[in-house]
Amino acid sequence: MAEHRTMQRSALLDAARTLLSEGGTDALTFPALAERTGLARSSVYEYFRSRAAVVEELCAVDFPIWAAEIESAMERAPDPAGKVEAYVRQQLALVGDQRHRAVVAISAGELDSGAREKIRAAHGGLIAMIVEALEALHHDQPRLAAMLLQGVVDAAVRRIETGSAEDPSVVADAAVAMALGGVGR
Repeated sequence: MAEHRTMQRSALLDAARTLLSEGGTDALTFPALAERTGLARSSVYEYFRSRAAVVEELCAVDFPIWAAEIESAMERAPDPAGKVEAYVRQQLALVGDQRHRAVVAISAGELDSGAREKIRAAHGGLIAMIVEALEALHHDQPRLAAMLLQGVVDAAVRRIETGSAEDPSVVADAAVAMALGGVGR
């Protein structure tokens, strides 16, 4: 029974990712989740009490996976500047991932304060990852620089997500150049 519930919960989260990546937060409804998973709408409520609960669960499941991928890329970098580059490039490489598209859609939507706080906390974890590299680059305010660097990454993500005229690799190169030119001394 527990295995069945775990599988159903996973199927609901997969359906939520798909709905969010296809239609944004407006598409994430319990009737749509029920239709995508073949469950009765009332059964969806057995797993999640609200849309915000689905969002919180997606954040709890997906952000640690991203963070691990970014951290792994940074660990392979030979020096602090390489860590900054890996931080930017790995986040941008994740743009095409369905989990990423779902969380971008989530971030753009209207959420309750609990769900927003979970997203902020997850982003705070990303920012904390890069502070040490910025300290090694002798930045006077590494935490502030980390937040601004994440702003560059977020802007590059939006540029890629909107299908801008530039190739995603051009956007990534520009973001890395801006990050290294702006945080390096």
